[in-house]
Amino acid sequence: MDALERIERALEAATAKGVGEGCPPLLAKAVRHAVFTPGSRVRPRLCLAVAGACGDDVPAVTDAAGASLELLHCASLVHDDLPCFDDADMRRGQPSVHKAYGERLAVLAGDGLIVLAFENLAWNTLRHPERLAPLTMIIGRAVGMCDGIVAGQAWECEPKAELTAYHRQKTAALFAAATEAGAAAAGHDPADWRILGASLGEAYQVADDIRDVASSAEELGKPVGQDAAHARPSAVAELGLDGAMDRLQSLVTGAVDSIPDCRGADLLKQMVRAEMKRLLPDHLASRIA
Repeated sequence: MDALERIERALEAATAKGVGEGCPPLLAKAVRHAVFTPGSRVRPRLCLAVAGACGDDVPAVTDAAGASLELLHCASLVHDDLPCFDDADMRRGQPSVHKAYGERLAVLAGDGLIVLAFENLAWNTLRHPERLAPLTMIIGRAVGMCDGIVAGQAWECEPKAELTAYHRQKTAALFAAATEAGAAAAGHDPADWRILGASLGEAYQVADDIRDVASSAEELGKPVGQDAAHARPSAVAELGLDGAMDRLQSLVTGAVDSIPDCRGADLLKQMVRAEMKRLLPDHLASRIA
């Protein structure tokens, strides 16, 4: 079974439990819309790749960690699209949850996905309880109010935000959790893998800033020009397009160089470079070495 198939099966299993008997039907539909609108699944793929490099001795725990990361990412997108934040009509080429099901159900779906992420971890570590606490701490920190995506989103409500802190919390935190969780799920020290995820996550946000000015809505499946429209911190606004591209290359190089010596190192390096090229418009992708 390849990584994407593992991830989709884990997401289906978690969602089936979470929106089972007793769940209001419209809420169940809104949750499934949020999770199963096609996405890249880059965070759980990264989690599985690191676990594989560390031996992946309990795949069920790895799959649960990857699925929980994706559930939290999906929750953040639902909330990010709300009228009080971006007021976005489209996400991943489909109507955003609040456009399809209304604002109230979108708030509840996002909240429900956050809870489901941690329930899913607990369900799938019953036979390996020693791995639950490290995974809960890693993933909880990544979505928290000091170093996680809640903090990152909150910086958009402040009169001024420092760009690196904003990028580190809004996007890099969940990537760092993906690499750390992959190691922890396989029983290895997560600290060895944090720099990879943090660097890749910040690179992902810089690439997103670049796409916001250099791509079209058709290419992205969501509106462009949103950073300027909402006065959000942006690598392009601060550094210019060429400066942002230089920053992206530096982050990609740092991510690749941080990968520990392991049996899957070469594959991980290829994955990092390919992912960055995939994110960028074709006319800029060739600039990533």
